[in-house]
Amino acid sequence: MRQWTVDAFAAEPFRGNPACVLEPMEAWPEDRWMQALAAENNQAETAFLKRTDDPARFGLRWFTPALEVPLCGHATLASGHVLFSELAVATDRITFETRSGPLTVARAASGYEMDFPSQPPTRIEPPPGLAEALGATPVEVWAGAFLIAILADEAAVRGLKPDIALLERVSRAEALGRGNVGVAALAEPGRGYDVVDRFFAPGSGIPEDPATGSLHCILTPLFAEKLGRSRLAFHQAYPGRGGDLTCEARGERVGLGGQAVTVVESRLRLQP
Repeated sequence: MRQWTVDAFAAEPFRGNPACVLEPMEAWPEDRWMQALAAENNQAETAFLKRTDDPARFGLRWFTPALEVPLCGHATLASGHVLFSELAVATDRITFETRSGPLTVARAASGYEMDFPSQPPTRIEPPPGLAEALGATPVEVWAGAFLIAILADEAAVRGLKPDIALLERVSRAEALGRGNVGVAALAEPGRGYDVVDRFFAPGSGIPEDPATGSLHCILTPLFAEKLGRSRLAFHQAYPGRGGDLTCEARGERVGLGGQAVTVVESRLRLQP
């Protein structure tokens, strides 16, 4: 069976976030087989697709090398890209049935646009030890599906070298038991984006993720309110790669826009 590696939220190879996408199957394999393949691939996410009676609708599940996750933006974008660009699905919009409800990927003027659930966070007091774990003192801390630390400026975000093990321990109680932390700040003047961010996900088996759609389901409503407008450009500043997202707050939903590039097509010599 075929598998593709796609750089998501990227306009060129070796940027954004790689995800492996398997060709659609007729039924879900055993969970342990999917988890084993995700560990073998050793990318942030491996996406598994299941056909339905509707040719524009697919089941979708996501596995990190360590566990199955309830929501993943970049592997959803990568899945849509594979269906549109590699398998020539004859539609302009694909719906995925997921643990987070229906998610869509549609063709757009530049790349693709996704429709995801909005997850606005709640402001909290900084957890003890957070500044030590990050190596920087947040000016605000918010909690939702992930812990969110707002820093003073872009340089502070880019310069972070956190203690990953300590960061997981400090954040686990505040982030639905996941131990994952997003960090963000307003961009420096003159940048081509509004907000710069990074995402540390030791609770999902990923020390730092290069470009994270689910993080922006939280950051989009937060910064839309701060900046007083619904449409924002984000740059996720993973060292050496970086990913770019155009996001829009739409009430209970968030629009996530980005590009994707196929970098590998491979063939697995095994069946589930």
